Amino acid sequence: MVHIVGAGPGDPELITVKGQKYLREADVVIYAGSLVNPELLKLCREDAEIHNSASMTLSEVVEVVARAEREGRMTVRLHTGDPAIYGAIQEQMDLFRKKNIAYDVTPGVSSFLATAAVLKQEYTLPGISQTVIITRNEGRTPVPEREKIRALAAHQSTMCIFLSITMLEEVVRELIAGGYEEATPIAIVQRATWPEQKVVRATLSTIVDAVKDKAIDRTAMIVVSRCLAAEYDLSRLYAPEFSHMFREASQ
Repeated sequence: MVHIVGAGPGDPELITVKGQKYLREADVVIYAGSLVNPELLKLCREDAEIHNSASMTLSEVVEVVARAEREGRMTVRLHTGDPAIYGAIQEQMDLFRKKNIAYDVTPGVSSFLATAAVLKQEYTLPGISQTVIITRNEGRTPVPEREKIRALAAHQSTMCIFLSITMLEEVVRELIAGGYEEATPIAIVQRATWPEQKVVRATLSTIVDAVKDKAIDRTAMIVVSRCLAAEYDLSRLYAPEFSHMFREASQ
């Protein structure tokens, strides 16, 4: 059996209870070494076989898993954050299926949610934004025309932009060209929940200069939204005059 496990954003206490259980039980662990906090490996058994996938190809990963299956051993494939978001797990699952290798997926806390926690910010404020767009700028991986930053910016919703900090100037240009005002708040959080996390807040017009001396060059989340600095409507959920199935409105 293969358990694909989301490791969470960095803080080793933010892996799920189920993910922790699987790590403790695993015979073989293949972890994304460039991103997963190595502190999590302390949960593994001393005799566990551990592989760093940062130096492996897809075929090498699958071969390690297939060998473990032939030997009747359980494997954990440990991915950063939640595996479903930029986790490159579909190609792995498809190969497992072709080889009749049983697997399941344990979700994890994604870095865009950890970033909200670090910022102490709700992304969906009434009257400001009720939509969160998770995206990335185009790099070596192409992005469909309809999903490019400029096109998505037209929605004026909260945007969480992965894997794009090295292209920040281009991202800012595209956001402004797509409709965000230059005064729109933006936050960059590097390594959210890690001990060395960094937070930079600015506006679209000032963010490039604001990060120049901060040594932020990878594993950073870009959040742009008016929710980062705005007055907003209160939720109707707790309004005394608002009825719902658990509470009658008061006069």
